[in-house]
Parts: sequence; structure tokens; C-alpha cells
Amino acid sequence: MSFPFSPLFQIPFTFPIGKMGERKVLNKYFPPDFDPNLVPRTKFDKFKQIETRMMIPFNIQCDTCGEFMYRGKKFNMRKEDVQGDTYKGIKKFRFYMKCMTCSREITFITDPEKMDYAMEHGAKRLFEVWKEQEKAEKEEGERRAEEEQQDAMKALEHRTIDSKLEMDILDALEETKVMGNKRDLIRGDRLVEIAGAQ
Repeated sequence: MSFPFSPLFQIPFTFPIGKMGERKVLNKYFPPDFDPNLVPRTKFDKFKQIETRMMIPFNIQCDTCGEFMYRGKKFNMRKEDVQGDTYKGIKKFRFYMKCMTCSREITFITDPEKMDYAMEHGAKRLFEVWKEQEKAEKEEGERRAEEEQQDAMKALEHRTIDSKLEMDILDALEETKVMGNKRDLIRGDRLVEIAGAQ
């Protein structure tokens, strides 16, 4: 075999047989003498923090330097379970992040009761939607109670509106149940018969 260059520059090269891996590993090779009992068990740490990249779910202002960080800004965060604190069996999670300017640690937790997040420390939240909703609902309830105390006809009117709304909800629920039952009754062979008849 002749090469176009000098034999001094020839480097012997052989492909390693059986050592090249797949590009996308779909299955692993286990030799026949493999004993799974000899593999040490990995210990799972319940209190381990998970590194994640996440967007801030609300606008905040750092307590130390006053830096504003707006909703949607991406940060590298650490996530952990809040120990001993649940809401109706739903776990709460705590997120740790750092301020962009002063690197102060900021933490917030999930709040399943309000379906939102709650600031813990390091910053203050600038606007909280659920507080506005609660305030509006409370004002509406107070206004309605005051109207009912002053006017008996208003109280009767509110009761009839509430009962009509409740009946509409029950009718819609019943209709949904009936539609679900109809779907359960129709089988595949019955559909073929219906399609053949048309």
C-alpha cells in the first residue's frame, strides 16, 4: 500500500471495536454475568435543593439596593420542599434566587390556598392581584348585606337570583353527566352500524 506522503508521517490508527457508543442510547448492554445485587443503592436526599432556571412570577423590588426585577425575567434558582407546611395535602415549594445588582438572596414560596406565590424575605412584591380580588369581593358582600338589611324586597330579589343561578348550575351539571353517559353507551361496533345505515 502506497501513500502520497512520506512513511515518517504515517500514524497507525485502528478503530476501537466495541468501544464506540450510540449517539442516542436507547438501551444499555448488560453482560450475562451482571449481578444487580452488587450495584450499591443510591441514597435519595429528601431535603436536597434542585437547581432550576425559572422566570419570576411577579414584579419585585430588592430590600437592600432597591433594584426592580420584573415578571418574566429568568434567573437560576434553587428549589426545595417546605418541610412540615402543606395546604390540604398539597406540598409547598421554596425558591431561592439572588438580586441582579447586590446578590442578596431572595426567597418566595408557593401559596396553593390563593393559587399564587408569597414573598418570604429579601424583597417586596409590587402588586398582588389576589388582594385586589379579595378586597372587591369583600366590598361587594358588605354592600349587598347593607342593601338587604335596609330593603326586604332587595333581600328577596337577591335570594331569587341566587336560587336561579344555583338551578342553572345544577341543570348544566346534569346535562354534562347525561352527555358523558351517552358517550359511554356508544361502542365501536354500534358506531359502525350507524355509519353503515347512513
